[in-house]
Amino acid sequence: MTTTVEKDLPALEVRAATLGYDGRVVLRDLDLRIDPGTVTTLVGANGCGKSTLLKAMARLVRPSRGEVLLEGRPIGEVGGRQVARRLAVLPQKPLTPQATTVHDLVSRGRHPHQSLLRPWTREDAEAVATALAATGLTDLADREAARLSGGQLQRAWIALVLAQRTPLLLLDEPTTFLDLTHQLEVLRIVRRANREHGTTVVMVLHDLSLAARFSDRLVVLSDGGVLADGTPWEVLTPATLREGFGLEAAVLPDPGTGAPMVVPLEPED
Repeated sequence: MTTTVEKDLPALEVRAATLGYDGRVVLRDLDLRIDPGTVTTLVGANGCGKSTLLKAMARLVRPSRGEVLLEGRPIGEVGGRQVARRLAVLPQKPLTPQATTVHDLVSRGRHPHQSLLRPWTREDAEAVATALAATGLTDLADREAARLSGGQLQRAWIALVLAQRTPLLLLDEPTTFLDLTHQLEVLRIVRRANREHGTTVVMVLHDLSLAARFSDRLVVLSDGGVLADGTPWEVLTPATLREGFGLEAAVLPDPGTGAPMVVPLEPED
């Protein structure tokens, strides 16, 4: 079972952070609080800083100013193994090792919990088996990971971070290059982890309608900061879509879920 975070303490907090790469500032003096047990999705136009912000939350990018707090502590002061026990990260394009079975790949999620004094245990085996079952990969456990289809491979990487059993999960574009069926499959797995185990999720998605469907909260990044922050219905307005994405669109209730659905409008001739 995932260890939870104190309810009054933010799972993650970004304070007055300035972030960038290659000498370019993309986010300036940004503040953002992630409460435990929520699903937050970062959205915005290309280059707005979504992935950079997620990497800062994962301690992969250091702010030039400000700080990131993990459960109330500056994340830079927390040991690497301890961070990995509290926070699991799935990058955009993870490299799949050759000649590695699905079971072995998913087992890597247990490395932060092991040491010379604590080798592989029954708890580790149970965590891997549970993650494989949750992602529908039990029957493929002995197959070489590099030979999986795109959807299967993405589920294997999701299984790895689930096996890590952290209270925090950061996902950078987990549905990229997947068809709609597999996108829904992956996002349902993520939502189930949140609902059944209270896992706090922060992810980056491009599809606004899917983001609205699977998130408690959307954060729109634009022009170096937060343009809009709130529930999907609060955030996905025609005005925000116009300002943040340069998109003329209607926002309608999804007939299946009632979540907001973004429908682009044809420009007038």
